[in-house]
Amino acid sequence: MSASAASAPESLAAAIDRVGGAVQLLRNAPAAPTVFPVTPEFSNWRSEQKSWRTSVALLDQSHHMTDLFLRGPDALRLLSDVGVNSFAKFGVDNAKQFIAVNHEGYLIGDAILFYLAEEEFDLVGHPMVIDWVQFHLEKGDYDATFERDGNSIVRPGNPALYRYELQGPNALALMERVTGAPVPPTKFFHMTTFTIDGLEVRSLRHGMAGQPGFELFGPWEQGERVRQAIIDAGAEFDLVLVGSKAYSSANLESAWVPSPLPAIFSGEGTQEYREWLPAARAGSLAGSLVSDDIEDYYITPYDIGYGRSVAFDHDFIGRAALERHAAAPPRTKVTLVWRPEDIAAAQATLLEPGVPAKYIDFPKARYGLYQVDRVVKDGVDVGISHDCGYITNEHAFVSLASIELAHAEPGTEVTVIWGEEPNTNKPVVEPHRQIAIRATVEPAPYSAYARENYRAG
Repeated sequence: MSASAASAPESLAAAIDRVGGAVQLLRNAPAAPTVFPVTPEFSNWRSEQKSWRTSVALLDQSHHMTDLFLRGPDALRLLSDVGVNSFAKFGVDNAKQFIAVNHEGYLIGDAILFYLAEEEFDLVGHPMVIDWVQFHLEKGDYDATFERDGNSIVRPGNPALYRYELQGPNALALMERVTGAPVPPTKFFHMTTFTIDGLEVRSLRHGMAGQPGFELFGPWEQGERVRQAIIDAGAEFDLVLVGSKAYSSANLESAWVPSPLPAIFSGEGTQEYREWLPAARAGSLAGSLVSDDIEDYYITPYDIGYGRSVAFDHDFIGRAALERHAAAPPRTKVTLVWRPEDIAAAQATLLEPGVPAKYIDFPKARYGLYQVDRVVKDGVDVGISHDCGYITNEHAFVSLASIELAHAEPGTEVTVIWGEEPNTNKPVVEPHRQIAIRATVEPAPYSAYARENYRAG
């Protein structure tokens, strides 16, 4: 064996073979849940959560996401071959939620795709779908190049871009003050350019927690100057700096599921991918769903509300299978509102003798990169619960779930099984006992404002 081969990181395929299966590997993986390497709290996460509903919040997105910069004549063809989205009217200064599936139509993941310039794109998000696109570029026949800028946990040095989010009812007025000009009408997920403190700043019309918002980005070297100008102008608009604790929970209000398990562990064309992908990027699996069949953890785009983004106007990986899923989607996305008394009882076990319930952290309770908990009705499994946490603005602890259509009507009573049985070896898992928490099915997004404005957009 050559020295280079000996020092190469273990592939996902090799790691699965070593432990005897994908489920065993993921359920006992040392990988932590998603880490946001920014200040946890500037004040307190409750007040910071409230700010995007009552004034204006400034969130720093520069450090926790991966950028894949794609350039070249075939970059758009690559994205069209891999993505389920329509690209027929996609042009410069547009963005979209890019979604990819495997050959069997199960979800690989999603990310935000920015059309920066002719033949130039930036795919931004968690690594799951970014790895999938990079693999197909490297293995395919495409006249295109890429540059990958990992997050601040894995990347030496500074990011290529700063990325800030301004959101809340005062965001528009603050932008007009800091730019010194009226904000031009910009459609949702379209881009425009502003001048802040003499610097050119690109902006995506966006709203992460269902509130009006702007995602601002530019060269890293200019980021602190732009940030300070926003802070200086923001005092009269009650600008609140938001840390990672509150930021990590914003998706619960907009009903975006951040990290469903990617369908890369079985199916056509995935063995070569697993041999290419380092095992360290596989992530960890947490929750009460236990099955030896990794496909029991897979979902389709329709299970988490991505059906509106699927377009059968072009050929792409998984199209035929996805058409079959579209004909009869078994599940849909809902919000589950957990019973306060059951949460209180679970937390009370920490103050009692004996083995407690699995600790429920606030504001985000996920303890694996992929959180998959059983949802049952009358003792029968009817879906899975994904991301869970507390929304100060709604005074509610909720989870985003994929539920069988027959049980998805708002007001339906279900039960979330919380905790692992048996306990796994993940470092974040303490000895605990499994419990049942009652929950009520509600719409996704749960926030009426987000449903009527953000998703309607």
